[in-house]
Amino acid sequence: MKSRQVLRNRAIGLRFAFLVGFCALPVGAAEQAGPGSAIEDSVVRIFVTQRGPEASAPWNSQTREITGSGVVIEGNRILTNAHVVAYAAQLKVQGSQGDEKYLASVVSVAPAMDLAILKVEDANFFNGRKPVARAEKLPSIKDNVLVYGFPAGGQALSITKGIVSRIEFIGYNYPALGLRVQIDAAINPGNSGGPALVDDRMIGVAFSMLGGAQSIGYIIPNEEIELFLKDVADGRYDGKPTFHDDVQTLENPALRAYLKLPADAHGIVVRRPYTGAVGNPLREWDLITRIGDTPINDQGQVTLSGNLKVSFRYLAQRYGKAGKVPLTVIREGKEKKLEMPVPAWRPLLIASLDGAVPPWFVYGPLSFTTASYQLAAMLTRNSATAEAMLRMGSPLFTQRADYPTPEQQELVIFAAPFFPHRLVNGYSNAPNSVIESLNGVRVHSLAHLVEMLRDSHEQFLIFRMATARGETFVFPREEMQAATEQVLRDNGIREQGTPELMAIWQRQK
Repeated sequence: MKSRQVLRNRAIGLRFAFLVGFCALPVGAAEQAGPGSAIEDSVVRIFVTQRGPEASAPWNSQTREITGSGVVIEGNRILTNAHVVAYAAQLKVQGSQGDEKYLASVVSVAPAMDLAILKVEDANFFNGRKPVARAEKLPSIKDNVLVYGFPAGGQALSITKGIVSRIEFIGYNYPALGLRVQIDAAINPGNSGGPALVDDRMIGVAFSMLGGAQSIGYIIPNEEIELFLKDVADGRYDGKPTFHDDVQTLENPALRAYLKLPADAHGIVVRRPYTGAVGNPLREWDLITRIGDTPINDQGQVTLSGNLKVSFRYLAQRYGKAGKVPLTVIREGKEKKLEMPVPAWRPLLIASLDGAVPPWFVYGPLSFTTASYQLAAMLTRNSATAEAMLRMGSPLFTQRADYPTPEQQELVIFAAPFFPHRLVNGYSNAPNSVIESLNGVRVHSLAHLVEMLRDSHEQFLIFRMATARGETFVFPREEMQAATEQVLRDNGIREQGTPELMAIWQRQK
């Protein structure tokens, strides 16, 4: 019985982990580090009680205890990762040499860039803990780096040593892009949010490791941290200016010939302008040659100091002002100067939860929710599952990059296996299956589905799935509705749905 409970607890932790990240550490015994430097005094351990929705049953709340790391910055604040404090019901912080744990709370968070700021209720916590000085420029390749934090494998403050091996401009959590520093120092669960230093100055904070590899970790550099701190200075996180247009390189000779470009013209080709940006001046086949005064090469890269090459998209955060950047294009042989909108957000059909509880609704032995970026990522992380989803043509796989439209605002799925009931006898369970239509009417959103269930007078309810394979489910409407209360009682579910959906369900047509 005990071993069965241990396995169950591990399974719950894995189902919850996809919502909050994987570089935090389940809580063990409290620790007290020995004497250290002023930098070590300013590294803190964060104790988090997380309470969030279960992946396969969002009406259920899961609780687990984890730890992460953080660092004291100016203004009596603690900087850490967003995934460390996601779904936090309670936060406590403890200094590396302290015994007492102090209550803390989140004041600013950027899930897309995985950064968060905490405040501590008792200002005495900061006595003797000074802000760690931050470097004003990016580190150089081969710089020696020290990473501080409280990872797995021990109870005291850990310091690992390595070198900076790579700097890139990559995607963080959708839709944000940013600089990322790769190091060969070990970063393990519990290290998240701890500072990385070069020559006693912080260059960024640890936030992830490369799965399946040894001693490859990643740092969010100071440039990204400074942008975050500037953004939240008004108490609100707005996001980073971003290029959302689809582009392609100018490396193919036939493409260059088709566009009638001279040999000295270089840049990145616009394949599909982003129509969601109001006033977007770009057109298909425009060649973007410069952003501001920085030239772009035929691979879509720009050169920074130290001959560091990164994606041209980096320049949105360097030149972006009032939501626009200046750029130069060649269009039909003529050079043009344009002001390009670079909105922070681009809506997706499969949206990110960003720490929210997904909506859900129970009807008879069925339960419904919306597909999320986190759920799709979890399902496709396994190669066998991804192959099966692709073979079936699941929209969770094939529509991950699609935009919402009035006809399809979100993907509605079965939240969990069918609840035990005679009404589902003979049907296969279909958790995470996307619902295409109800009684021949395409489902636009979960709210739309609830409206149709509320207003239906049909004898039967026919659910058709949006996959090449699978069953079509037919249920007697009156019996389904009558069974709902009993299903809720039998499964210990207190409400039939989330408040916004219940308001729709109870509204008169």
